[in-house]
Amino acid sequence: MKTLLIVFHSLTGGTRQMAQAAAAGAQAGAHLHVRLQTAAQTMPQDVLAADGYIFATPENLAAMSGIMKDFFDRCYYPALERINARPYATLICAGSDGQNAARQIERIATGWRLKAVANPLIICTHAQTPEAILAPKTIAATELARCRELGASLGAGLAMGIF
Repeated sequence: MKTLLIVFHSLTGGTRQMAQAAAAGAQAGAHLHVRLQTAAQTMPQDVLAADGYIFATPENLAAMSGIMKDFFDRCYYPALERINARPYATLICAGSDGQNAARQIERIATGWRLKAVANPLIICTHAQTPEAILAPKTIAATELARCRELGASLGAGLAMGIF
């Protein structure tokens, strides 16, 4: 059985909702083991044991979150040259545009020689004031459906051996 590892960080709940929706989508139809883990708890052995990945992060100061960056810092070299060609996708919960956070993850994934199976899915909350940025987030059902679809697609592709 293939394993999909979903690594996420969430301070205000938006990214957690997106990652949970992707996990639900992946588990729905596929004969697949889905591991949903926070970036802080994910270790190199978790990365090595997975067959595919979804990386989910909030946009913080036009970048991926520091805890997500810490995950990549801890796991990058132990996994280098050992996970080539595995599929991945990215979820970004952004306050403005999320493009730089997506680019950062893409550069890391390129170094790991992972294969992107979807464009980054960026959900914009338009939080621009300190109060709105720090407030708990509720992601719209239509946006969560997009996250579920991404998880379902990646999960099905893994389970069928397409990826």
